[in-house]
Amino acid sequence: MPAKSTLRASVAAVAASAVALVVASCSAEPTSVSPPATDSFVDGLDAPWSIAFHDGVALVSERDSARVLEIADDGETREVAVIDGVVPDGEGGLLGLAVRDGELFTYFTAQDENRVERREITGEAGDLSLGEPTTVIDGIPAAGNHNGGRIAFGPDGMLYVTTGDAGDRDSAQDVDALSGKILRLTSEGDIPDDNPFDDSPVFSYGHRNPQGIAWDAEGTMYASEFGQDTWDELNVIEPGGNYGWPEVEGIADDDDFTDPVQQWSPDDASPSGIAVTGSDILIANLRGERLRVVPLDDLTTGTERFVGELGRLRDVVTGPDGTPWVLTNNTDGRGSPRPGDDRILRLDSD
Repeated sequence: MPAKSTLRASVAAVAASAVALVVASCSAEPTSVSPPATDSFVDGLDAPWSIAFHDGVALVSERDSARVLEIADDGETREVAVIDGVVPDGEGGLLGLAVRDGELFTYFTAQDENRVERREITGEAGDLSLGEPTTVIDGIPAAGNHNGGRIAFGPDGMLYVTTGDAGDRDSAQDVDALSGKILRLTSEGDIPDDNPFDDSPVFSYGHRNPQGIAWDAEGTMYASEFGQDTWDELNVIEPGGNYGWPEVEGIADDDDFTDPVQQWSPDDASPSGIAVTGSDILIANLRGERLRVVPLDDLTTGTERFVGELGRLRDVVTGPDGTPWVLTNNTDGRGSPRPGDDRILRLDSD
């Protein structure tokens, strides 16, 4: 993974100049704008949502078309499959992807629920296909908004699933409900014996709409979360933690809840996917139209890149070689599409 200096060099390599803004946990307004990356790796995506990697090959989900696309080395796209049962509705549709042991895991909105399925990935690069689905978990409440949708495997080998409150605010505080949570499961959908609540997939609760999860080298888990009108959040996730929604939003200094380590005005954030490099947390922001970089050695600070220059950013991941990939989201009905949108940009690490 690239060191902090490597990441900064990579951003500089794709920008004509970059003036960093250091932000405190309660600050908002940017004072500088970074020029856009000069090179698009992939163009012409339709409301893309998530990127995952299988044997070095990138797979991308499209929310409304329900397509899973394979990305070739030259940036060309190929349809691998259309996921059956996806019912796009507002923010719902085909959302998060994850890959484990030759299987593709998909989180999507169906007719009356959100669910996670897994399918065997077959074939070679350039000719991938998917096998028949097996349900991992279903019955997750769905709505036109607040569906969560990010899935990822942690360093413990478990599958973590973010779920939104689906418009039922109080359900986020109900540990018997699947909404407003981060869930933890085995890859087959079983409940691990060491989960914090007996016979429950719930790992943490009190979430409004978390859409980013990632881990650092020490195994610390981080999550980004959409607030309502006041504060969006970056949280450090602990087993059994109560993150406050809807009782509190942002830093509350209340011993009954776990405070975020950093918060931002939704106008400057609306954070979705996140990734961790060797030294930083990268956060893709939708309404804020920026890539935020939070150093692991000081979680209360950060810098902002590409402010307003790429439009809405849905996901950020590290590629197989550690290079950051950024996914725009200007064709989702809330953005202003630009020529070539939506796009994947790779930040040059040379």
